[in-house]
Amino acid sequence: MPPSRTIACALTIAGSDSSGGAGIATDLKTFAASGVHGLAAITAVTAQTERGVRAIQRIPAAHVRAQIEAAFEDFPIGAIKIGMLGAAPIVRAVVQALRAAPDCPIVLDPVLASSSGAALLSTAGVRVLRDELVPLATLLTPNLPEAQILLGRKIRDPAQAAQHLRALGANAVLLKGGHARGREVCDVLADARGVMEFRHPRLPIHARGTGCALASAIAAGLARGRTMRTAITNAEAFLQRALAQNHRANAGTMRYLDLGQRTSG
Repeated sequence: MPPSRTIACALTIAGSDSSGGAGIATDLKTFAASGVHGLAAITAVTAQTERGVRAIQRIPAAHVRAQIEAAFEDFPIGAIKIGMLGAAPIVRAVVQALRAAPDCPIVLDPVLASSSGAALLSTAGVRVLRDELVPLATLLTPNLPEAQILLGRKIRDPAQAAQHLRALGANAVLLKGGHARGREVCDVLADARGVMEFRHPRLPIHARGTGCALASAIAAGLARGRTMRTAITNAEAFLQRALAQNHRANAGTMRYLDLGQRTSG
């Protein structure tokens, strides 16, 4: 029998998507493709189709915290990815649990609404996330609509907005530009070194789970000891390959990411 090897571990704290296109399912597939052992703390169970969210069952906040604490009890968690939280009490429970692990990198993908527009976090929950969870984040990865909610205003200059988001307390911000118009998608990173752009051709497809995959790939890179900029650069390349190799899974119009590839770093 060949000797066993030890691999890095990453934890996702997020909701489940019954269609398998986003959330916990995408996070764990991305961790696996990145050579990282994935653990999960589930915050909500959703019933979804390509047309929208049919139902949401939120997990009790105390149980969410218990899942996080159990993961840290048995595993050397190298990084955390946070997605859908669903309610203010759950956000507070996550904050309380993560304050016990101050040295663990946190990639916060602030899932505030579904791609179909359904609200996934209340106004009170957004306030707690912005005031208490964002300051714990190593990296905040909002898309443009989420950034506008967090800042409370329309965004006209993404680079400036990324810096204003960073002022909320996160160490770094990656503002995703997929919702903007144009032939290119531009993601803007603001960190202590300044501003950096990641530009990619816009593909003529509608895909699920892109934000989940990107944030999870970054968290996996951090868990494996990569620097922030290296982890983001590798994750951006990973997402572009997953988009280019997309597939259909049903008769709908949505495309699904190819997450079976291996990341480069």
